[in-house]
Amino acid sequence: MSATRRQILSRTGASVAGIAFTGALSELFAGSASAAPRTAGYGPLVPDPDGLLDLPAGFRYKVLSRQGDPLRSGEGLVPGNHDGMGAFAGRRGRVHLVRNHENRVTGKIAVPTVPGLTYDPAGKGGCTVLELDGRNDVLGERVAIAGTAVNCAGGPTPWNTWLTCEETEDRAGTNGYTKDHGFIFEVDGADPHRTGAVPLTAMGRFQHEAIAVDPRSGIVYETEDAFERPFGLFYRFLPEKPLGGTGSLRAGGALEAMRVPGVPDLSAVQEAGTRFEGIEWVPVPDPLATGTPVRHQDFGPKGITHAQKLEGCYWGGRAVYFVSSFARTKDGSAATHFGQVWKYEPHRRRLTLVVVFGPSTDVRLPGESPDNICLAPTGGLMVCEDGDGAQHVFGVSRDGEVYAVARGAQNIGTPEAPEWGEFAGVTFSPDGSTMYVNCYTPGTTFAVTGPWC
Repeated sequence: MSATRRQILSRTGASVAGIAFTGALSELFAGSASAAPRTAGYGPLVPDPDGLLDLPAGFRYKVLSRQGDPLRSGEGLVPGNHDGMGAFAGRRGRVHLVRNHENRVTGKIAVPTVPGLTYDPAGKGGCTVLELDGRNDVLGERVAIAGTAVNCAGGPTPWNTWLTCEETEDRAGTNGYTKDHGFIFEVDGADPHRTGAVPLTAMGRFQHEAIAVDPRSGIVYETEDAFERPFGLFYRFLPEKPLGGTGSLRAGGALEAMRVPGVPDLSAVQEAGTRFEGIEWVPVPDPLATGTPVRHQDFGPKGITHAQKLEGCYWGGRAVYFVSSFARTKDGSAATHFGQVWKYEPHRRRLTLVVVFGPSTDVRLPGESPDNICLAPTGGLMVCEDGDGAQHVFGVSRDGEVYAVARGAQNIGTPEAPEWGEFAGVTFSPDGSTMYVNCYTPGTTFAVTGPWC
């Protein structure tokens, strides 16, 4: 996996007791359903007698799927490296849970190849989908797309499909691949054969991380996870057929990269609340990166704006939010931080630094290395931890109060040298009654129910 904040902490000598952040926290909750989100948490975590997942009193979990078990479709085994995930409403109250598998060529359990759903037989990544009933009983589990590579995150579309992102730029002939990689693929959890395994090439070929779709315009915003210079870019894709339903993104469109006038590197901005007006969007010269990776390309004399480790991305209210996971000067960034959350308002062409993560700011997480985030229907922000020691899912209120929602028990290793798998892919059921979350390794998908309101 790519470098994490725990590695930064160890290399910079910062305390691993916790990561903190400062800024306009209420901004992060734009678009959440609750006007009065929970502020006091759910109480202390109760140790799980089965040693899998500790939760507050009144909550319970169900293990939906574990790597290495047989897929219910009979197509093979449940792949490993569970990552990004989305939950979609199905018929008769059912839920289709689409799950990424971030397998590289070294992946131990590949996504099984299936006719009509396989892009490159040499690729070990892809997605599986679980069909659940109203009690979170698993009715089916099958391959949704196979033959892709390093499926990290992605995001949902307004027409209830999942866009899964390849976090690689490997070409055909590299690592045994027979086709170029670095694309976005659309996945229909209800009927994967409707979407197949077709790369959305107009959306660019680079180290994709996540996407968010503007539900009004259909514009798709994309992050690029790059931690070596030149760092990644923040993109928008203007589709020829916006909001056209399943398959509409295949019609093509224009890919552009964000330019913040006078700011070549977002890490240089260190004060939460800093605002930039008149954001520019520059056409990408060669979206397929046929000769040169996109972030290396010539964007003209004014250049383009880069940022190290652009990762999470989601839509809230009338804005898109995206995360720079970290930056450090030793890698070539203009400044060091442990994470930034940015807000772009398309109707104002305005970019604002909302939150800055750091070792000595206003709000401190009890753990370390915040990673995946999602908005809860009850108004909270859920944060997955990716660090050393026991791993948590934390809730964060509008006023900055942090509370533990879940803690993973020891997964691998020994009592003398325990190891825990990070959490990933946190998402909620369409009716808000269930939180779904993955343990990355060993790959496990949980459904958590309880008094969320």
